[in-house]
Amino acid sequence: VQLQASGGGLVQAGGSLRVSCAASGRTFNDYRVGWFRQTPGKEREFIAGISRYGRTTYYADSVKGRFTISRDNVKNTVYLQMNSLKPEDTAVYSCAATTIIGSRRPDEYPYWGQETLVTVSS
Repeated sequence: VQLQASGGGLVQAGGSLRVSCAASGRTFNDYRVGWFRQTPGKEREFIAGISRYGRTTYYADSVKGRFTISRDNVKNTVYLQMNSLKPEDTAVYSCAATTIIGSRRPDEYPYWGQETLVTVSS
């Protein structure tokens, strides 16, 4: 499966942004999808994951209550709605796909999309 993330940009603290992850190739609902982010000098951080049909979602504590992951299997797209953004949310965001249930480990995601930069100004 091929993934492409989009929708990043510059937003003020307290604002909202939605990033998207469009998939092509193999059957999209064969895969769980996760969003990760990374800042310079730090390891890639799991943010949110969603099950194959969207019934189960899971989040890192750092974004719980502010970010929402969802998917539309007709459009082959996963979304990450980010609300109440903080400057510390500034990072490059990536989506990835796996067949492993509930994974939060980047090394368990074999398929990755391009990164999209999110910058939150204070």
